Amino acid sequence: MHASGAPVFYDHAYVSAYEQAPLTNADYSGSFVVRDGEDVVAVLPIYVQSAANPLRRLHEAYPEAAGQRVLLSHTWHCYDAHVPATAEVLPTLLDAMTRAASVLEARWWGFVNVERGNALSQQLRAAGLPARHLTDRWSTGLTTYERYLSGLGIRARANLRRNERRSKEAGVTVEVLPADHAALDDISLLCTKTATRFDTGGCYPGSTLTKFVLALGGLAHLIEVRQHGKLVAAGICLADATRFHTWTCGVDYAVDGRYSPYGVLFAESVKLAIRLGKTTLEGGRGNSDFKRRYGLSPRHLDAVLIRA
Repeated sequence: MHASGAPVFYDHAYVSAYEQAPLTNADYSGSFVVRDGEDVVAVLPIYVQSAANPLRRLHEAYPEAAGQRVLLSHTWHCYDAHVPATAEVLPTLLDAMTRAASVLEARWWGFVNVERGNALSQQLRAAGLPARHLTDRWSTGLTTYERYLSGLGIRARANLRRNERRSKEAGVTVEVLPADHAALDDISLLCTKTATRFDTGGCYPGSTLTKFVLALGGLAHLIEVRQHGKLVAAGICLADATRFHTWTCGVDYAVDGRYSPYGVLFAESVKLAIRLGKTTLEGGRGNSDFKRRYGLSPRHLDAVLIRA
């Protein structure tokens, strides 16, 4: 689906991995496939969910939908909803979602994590479907690491350089690995603990996360940050045609030395994205103060939810 400009979350390997190791307890999962003759022009993953987590943000925006079955596209773990050839395809998909919601006994149906102002957002609005703000995702353009640093404020730039120096003095090492060579069980445990600390523990069930990342194959890039052999930070990153996604991470702040393991992980994520030739760093959702300080800009994400 990269040819359509779709993000990594619509890649066959990602959707297939989610089917093999669902990170959300969905009551139903499937996909709409839109064809023009023999050609596939759009694929839209759909899920029926009722669990409060990870849909807490959705229920904050739509409290009237809390505790009810909802037919959604995509899952919460996709922070960039996309429909290719939107103007031509969307009416067909809206009709299909309306009928599917009835068949699957969903009380609501719609889209989550729609970037405000993009083609999908505009066409949904044109169809008379109102949106409510969910959260923001954060991103920035990339060329070289020095240019990235030069675009930061003086203090942020100095912080990254000082943290790199201190981490090296503290014996920290960084390694980028494919999924099948990384310490996935340890990484999953660290990510789960970190998510729990930030009250999003339902997003990354440990053993399922390990299976999911393995199933991603070459889409995933694992960053391990270690001090004296101990895993102190880890990132699960994804890449599509032009963008590098820091999809989720785990951090242990109980370290020796005056450095931030998260700062080490973030800096390596930027460097890896540039080495891979990606022109956009996608920083995901949350942790807005850090991301704004280090050069990322917000993109407003909305939900469009319709009562069935």
